Amino acid sequence: MNNDKATRIRLISTGALLALGAVLIVLSLAADRLGLDITPGFGVIQMVLFLIGISCLTLAGFLYLQSLKRPDAPRSLQADIGVRLSATGLVFAYVAGLSDLIGIGTHVQPNFERPFVGPLQIGGIALGCIMIVLGMLLYHTSRRVQRSSSLEFLLRQQQEPGNHAH
Repeated sequence: MNNDKATRIRLISTGALLALGAVLIVLSLAADRLGLDITPGFGVIQMVLFLIGISCLTLAGFLYLQSLKRPDAPRSLQADIGVRLSATGLVFAYVAGLSDLIGIGTHVQPNFERPFVGPLQIGGIALGCIMIVLGMLLYHTSRRVQRSSSLEFLLRQQQEPGNHAH
């Protein structure tokens, strides 16, 4: 009964984060079409909403992937690396998206009145999103169904007779 309640709460949380992330991303990308843009171009508020939307989708993805794992499955190094890679990708996306505001972008004050989303920022956000997806793939392929790690072949190779690892 307690496990059933926890599963239901996790499912509701995952769905809410997924919906919130999708809505924030759509609102930020379509603000000018919806008449919600305050400034011309892609502004700071839109970028922040976009990045929060990516964060919500990332969290929803990991909650879903965690629900696929058996409760008694041991943690693996591969899963930990996947979580850290996704977190690094998220930080990378935030830094790229807010680079003008934190003073490391190409359109900083006093020469430019307002931040501008250029190709370098878009590329940095895309690279961050790729890192997030790769981290999720590492997490998903770790110990989801099988009893052992998907990297167990390394251990077997070292234990074979006549195979001397240095």
